[in-house]
Amino acid sequence: MPEHTYAVIMAGGGGTRLWPISRKEKPKQLLPLIGQETLFQGTVQRLENLFPPERILVVTVEEQAREMRLQAPQIPEENYIIEPAPRGTASVVGLAAAVLHKRDANAEMAVLPSDHFIRNRDLFHYLLNAAFDVAENGYLVTLGIAPSQPSTAYGYIQQGEPLTGAYKYPTYKVKRFIEKPDEQAAQKLLRTGDHSWNSGMFIWRADAILNEIDKQMPDLGNALKKIVPVWGTDQQDAILNEHWRDLKVETVDYGIMENAERVAVLPAGGLGWSDVGMWSSLFEVLLPDMNGNIATNSSLHLAHETHNTLVYGGNGDRLIVTIGVDDMVIIDAGDVLMVCKTDQSQKVRDVVKHLNKHNQEKYL
Repeated sequence: MPEHTYAVIMAGGGGTRLWPISRKEKPKQLLPLIGQETLFQGTVQRLENLFPPERILVVTVEEQAREMRLQAPQIPEENYIIEPAPRGTASVVGLAAAVLHKRDANAEMAVLPSDHFIRNRDLFHYLLNAAFDVAENGYLVTLGIAPSQPSTAYGYIQQGEPLTGAYKYPTYKVKRFIEKPDEQAAQKLLRTGDHSWNSGMFIWRADAILNEIDKQMPDLGNALKKIVPVWGTDQQDAILNEHWRDLKVETVDYGIMENAERVAVLPAGGLGWSDVGMWSSLFEVLLPDMNGNIATNSSLHLAHETHNTLVYGGNGDRLIVTIGVDDMVIIDAGDVLMVCKTDQSQKVRDVVKHLNKHNQEKYL
């Protein structure tokens, strides 16, 4: 990658849809959900041979930063940007862009979630290279995922006219962003053939996104103008705290991308991408046995007349037996045992809300 390109890993989320394994102290990006490495480590390793560690930044909250430093010691200490409190991805992007622009006036940045899985690393590298070429011309670029099914779990991006220019990969102007649809609407979007899933991965020049923030989210822009001049000084934390907590919680999709003018999408097929958004998504990335069952992360699973069932957690000595069970998710977190139908796993968030409401934080 050219010397002015950087990767920014967004790593402060809570991962509540993967409760009861994902907890406040150790959310999903810090867990080995797929294989031996954590999702955060997988994200960092995916950037090897593309960005040197000194050009990888991590935006997170203090409660998670210590563990991240242990998991990825190659990233310099000063490259961790600590949010005083979560204020949505628009603020994350803005702070990272402003800090980078102060460091390097020609900075271009790839904004990447810390909790995604991508099987095809070579294609991912190629797409990022191609996206940076587009971003050099002032476009805000997003990677779209070729949809494999009419999913209601993702937002969608409709592609418009092809971009003209000698680009390495087919690139289109974005016609519109679409919020997560219902089942009927998702089927209709899939049939049109010109929609991608919104991956949440973005590539742009730091100055281009800062200009959009000034236009569309002036309160955030004004806060950044007060924070960045003292960044790296002994006033940094005080000024950051003063201006950060009053910011509106907003996503970069709604706050910036939906109304920006120069937005482009690279629709990507074959990445082997998953946002590991709920327990059922592990069926997409882990290899099941001949009956469709998956047992992972220390689980010993004796499956009798059992099909398409995920068993996760426990310890190496704990045997989990299922008899006559189909299409289930069984999660053993030690202090919590969760059993649900696979097609109901998105309702884990409802359980988390219930526990919060009834003061049962010890399970969160």
